[in-house]
Amino acid sequence: MKISIIGAGLIGGSMALKLREKGMADFIYGIDNNQQHINEALKLSIIDAGTDLEYGVKNADFIIVAIPVDAARKLLPKVLDLVSDKQTVMDAGSTKAGIVNAVRNHPNRSRFVAFHPMWGTENNGPTSAVAESFSGKAGVICNKEESAADALQLVEKVAENLDMHLIYMDAEDHDIHTAYISHISHITSYALANTVLEKEREEETIFQLASSGFSSTVRLAKSHPEMWVPIFKQNKENVLDVLNEHITQLRKFKAALEKENYEYLEELITNANRIRGILR
Repeated sequence: MKISIIGAGLIGGSMALKLREKGMADFIYGIDNNQQHINEALKLSIIDAGTDLEYGVKNADFIIVAIPVDAARKLLPKVLDLVSDKQTVMDAGSTKAGIVNAVRNHPNRSRFVAFHPMWGTENNGPTSAVAESFSGKAGVICNKEESAADALQLVEKVAENLDMHLIYMDAEDHDIHTAYISHISHITSYALANTVLEKEREEETIFQLASSGFSSTVRLAKSHPEMWVPIFKQNKENVLDVLNEHITQLRKFKAALEKENYEYLEELITNANRIRGILR
């Protein structure tokens, strides 16, 4: 199978490495506006050749769109303009409703499968790609009834070869849930990093005293705005909803400390401990 990866970075590159390892890819094209990414992907044998959008799409059996969600929303209709009824297109965006709505009435809509691999790091670019990145992680397929049966089956096979377990979900529901379990984590991390940078002006002190707890919590703050601003933009209403709830929870902790109500503080922490039974 010939595969084209639109966006030869962390996600697309990791998928390419794993699918090649599994024997699903006979030849992989890389399509990226960043020539450095193409050069690095070639050097690392992530792709076999760099090419332009039209050639890469028309000459591939399977096309993976792994670019920021705002760019994917604009580009996907153009990709579907180029495909035949024998080709399959899959995206890897962290928000789904906007992308699905962008192609809902496209004549080739059935050749597209909306997919979200629930994995990512604060790093970017092909040099950060790792073949085993998706092993054991969830892969979400949205609005599967809008995709052709053979296209859906191919994406299911791809997810299987990425060693992911599949979840099927409506795009709107997906965006609500990811706002709570993914997007708010990034906002919290960015806010914490800004708080520390504002209050602790000595960078060397931050470096020397940072505990593993702080480092793990603030790790997501290293994630690039090129990816996350579009995600927050596309999922604004859901993110605002969860952000308001998060602020409410922070105010509870603040009030407990201000009023020296340590019994209530213990209740808040005990209630939070319930997450242990969910995330083992």
